[in-house]
Amino acid sequence: MKALRVILCISLFPGSVILSCAQSPGDDGEKLSAVATLLPQHHHPETSGPAFTLGQIEEIALAANPEIRVAARKLAVVEAHVPSAGALDDPSLMYRGWQVPLRQPWNYNAAQNMFMIGQTFPGPGKRGLRTSVAEGDVAEAKAALDATRLDIRIRVRKAFYDLLRAEDGLRIHDEHVDIAQQAVAAAKIKYAVGKVPQQDVLKAQISLTRLAEHLIHFDQDTDIARARLNTLLGRDPSGPIEVRGEHIISTQLPSIGTLEKMALQYRPDLVQMQAALDKSHKEEALAKNSYSPDFTVSAGYMLMPRGSEFRNNYMVEGSINLPWLNRRKHDAEIAESAAKVTEQDAELEAMRNAVFGQVQEALVEARAAQKLANVYQQSLRPQAEATLHSTVIAYENNRTEFLDLLDSQMTVIDLDLADLQAVADFEARLADLELAVGVPIEKLQKSGSEVTQ
Repeated sequence: MKALRVILCISLFPGSVILSCAQSPGDDGEKLSAVATLLPQHHHPETSGPAFTLGQIEEIALAANPEIRVAARKLAVVEAHVPSAGALDDPSLMYRGWQVPLRQPWNYNAAQNMFMIGQTFPGPGKRGLRTSVAEGDVAEAKAALDATRLDIRIRVRKAFYDLLRAEDGLRIHDEHVDIAQQAVAAAKIKYAVGKVPQQDVLKAQISLTRLAEHLIHFDQDTDIARARLNTLLGRDPSGPIEVRGEHIISTQLPSIGTLEKMALQYRPDLVQMQAALDKSHKEEALAKNSYSPDFTVSAGYMLMPRGSEFRNNYMVEGSINLPWLNRRKHDAEIAESAAKVTEQDAELEAMRNAVFGQVQEALVEARAAQKLANVYQQSLRPQAEATLHSTVIAYENNRTEFLDLLDSQMTVIDLDLADLQAVADFEARLADLELAVGVPIEKLQKSGSEVTQ
């Protein structure tokens, strides 16, 4: 491709040199000059920002992204609650004064003074179930953290490839700027000497304007992608950052069976829903265990009034609650917990069905995007470059017009940009597939035994 651009420059250069002093009359020449001045202004600038690979950016995002930090703090909160969930209630201390004389309310020697300390013990199995419920909250929070990390990683990957595509698009245009300027000069010269009609000049003007328009759009895409990537990294959105990497479309996509199996195992929202269902089962068991009575045990010291035969005494006291006498309340709690289990079980089944649909849709889109990218790289671009090469030879031998050469060059540019877009679309669809499955495709390739052809 670079050789073709060199040949094209050589083909355009002699005419520009021979008639470099010629002036282009009329408004059309002035329009071409005005459009030509747009190109240097939009030439891809060199930036001083750091250049990162995809792996480095993902590592930074997982460590510094604010959304991940929030999810991690939520996990820390529920983890801190686990020890207290199965803990005993606070012990109680009681003083009781009996038979204090009304005429001598200060005379406690005539009263019975009791000092007691008590502790309530939940029924068998309740503390363990309460701890299990709290651990279920931890499992949900961990799955939510994994879901946040997956979402951030996919968004980072898309922003990375958007920025890489935009920068590559700018580089493609940069490679064609000198050729475009030579084309403008040649068109102005031929128009000045009356070798081309006004229609050809206008076509050249449109082609040149399209090149400037593309540069403007790629500048915009670069700034937007850079802002998104910086935001995901927890950096200043306007800060400089560059990426380096390659577009790869040779990735073999696993079969639908492998993808569905891995999604059931690794997709964070399914794991979170399964954790919620497991917690609901434990809550149901805890509700059924409410018929197990709680015990309260107390012990104390009692000082009898002065003159009693046994003035110093001790006390032991025990009590239990009677849940069997409050069946309406406990039966309702059991029914509520059982209904919650069935509801979440149905929700999990619906989520699995939706996940299978998302995996199938993402796989179809990834396959189509991969095929399209291969068409551009294996067929369209080679055909366009061959056409340009043939047109250059014909132009050098005066067998074709200048605008035919310009059209061939613009076709190559358009197909180069379309190829970049197709590859970027494939990488975005691949990221969507990873989001649908919950794990990177590289892990799927190692784990799956079947691979689509």
